[in-house]
Amino acid sequence: MAGKSALSRIFCCCCEDEEEAEEKSRILSETLLYFDRETKRRRAEETNLWSEPHDASHMERDDDRELYNLLHRRAKTRRGSEGYRRLSFDIHAMRQVRRNVKERWKMVLEQLGFQNEADSLLTVTSNMPYNSLKFAVEARELLKTLAQQTDIFDDNAPPPERYLFVLDRLLILDTAYDFVSKAKRYYPKDASKQSEKETEETEVPTAVLVNHNETLNMDEGEEECDASAEVDEETFMSKSLD
Repeated sequence: MAGKSALSRIFCCCCEDEEEAEEKSRILSETLLYFDRETKRRRAEETNLWSEPHDASHMERDDDRELYNLLHRRAKTRRGSEGYRRLSFDIHAMRQVRRNVKERWKMVLEQLGFQNEADSLLTVTSNMPYNSLKFAVEARELLKTLAQQTDIFDDNAPPPERYLFVLDRLLILDTAYDFVSKAKRYYPKDASKQSEKETEETEVPTAVLVNHNETLNMDEGEEECDASAEVDEETFMSKSLD
C-alpha cells in the first residue's frame, strides 16, 4: 500500500508539473502576442504620424481619413499591381508631408539645444490621454499661434493635434515660448503663399503629365524605406477592417 501511495504521489506531481508548464507556455505565448501587436501598432503610428493620434477610427479629420482610406484600399489591392503602386505613391506623398512637418519641429528643437532629446519630445502615441496634459489651454493657444504666424505646418490642413503634447512638454520645460519665437524666425509666414492659394482656387485646373518611370521609382523608394512597417501596417489594417 505504501508503494502504491508513493507511486500515486509521483504521478500527481508529474501531472501538476505538466499542467503548470502548459499554463506558463500559454501565458508566455499571450504575452509575446501582446508585445508583437503593440510593436506593430507603434510602428504604424510612427509611420503614419496621425494628426489626431487618439482617433482609432481615423475619421475625425479630413487628412487622417484620406490617408486611412488610401491604406484601406491598398490593403485590399493585389501587391505589385499597377493600382497598388499608384496607391503606394499617394500614401508616400501624404506621409512625406507629415515627415516634413516633424523635421521642421525637430530642427527648431535642436536649435534650442535639444539635439539628443528631440526625437523623444516629438514622440506621441495613442496611449497618451488628453487629460495628461498639464497646460492644455496654453498649449492649444500656442498651437494656434504657430499655425497662424509660421509656416511650420502644412497650410492645406488644420494643425495636427499631436503637437499639443509636444507643446505641453515644452511648457513644462519652460521653453515653449522660445520654440514659438524660433519657429517664427526659421519658418516665417509667407503671405505670397496665401495669395497663390487664392489664385489657384479661382483658376481652372490643368492636366499634368506624370512620367510613369518617375512614379515607379518613387513607389520602389517607398517600398524600400517602409517595407517592414508596410507589412505590419497591412496586417494591422486588415484586422481592423474585418
